[in-house]
Amino acid sequence: MGKPYSQDLRDRVIDAVERDGMSRREAAKRFGVSDWAAIKWLQRVRDRGIRTAFAMGGNRCSVLAAHRDVLEAALAEKPDRTLQALCDLLLAERAVKADTSMMSRFLRRAGITFKKRRWSRASRTVPTSPVTAPAGANTRGGLIPRASSSSTRRGPRPT
Repeated sequence: MGKPYSQDLRDRVIDAVERDGMSRREAAKRFGVSDWAAIKWLQRVRDRGIRTAFAMGGNRCSVLAAHRDVLEAALAEKPDRTLQALCDLLLAERAVKADTSMMSRFLRRAGITFKKRRWSRASRTVPTSPVTAPAGANTRGGLIPRASSSSTRRGPRPT
């Protein structure tokens, strides 16, 4: 990311327009900056009275931090809400527009997570492998019948 122009250069461009009566484009050409930069600098001085550059970088606070209580209340009421449902809720109740990735990052940083269920076997009613199989045994032997093949390779040659 680039750096902002020096404050001295900004002041010279702004003073050339305000004191010397130059146009913004003439001042930009004289001091070797883009027309856009000179126009924006003077627009900012006119609108806000500020000559300094905007702050760059740093850690910005989340827009959703102010609405944490609404999100926690909604999740306490119905813990399996989707991220999109939370975004829609904020838009309807607080007129705050958020997308699912923004919501996910906020909830993760806030430590609000929802695990749907504890870890368990893939199937409780029909085990996928014998429970008593010794370590290193081929547990998939009975899953695919020998007569069929799940690949396009030819089977072993008959001996």
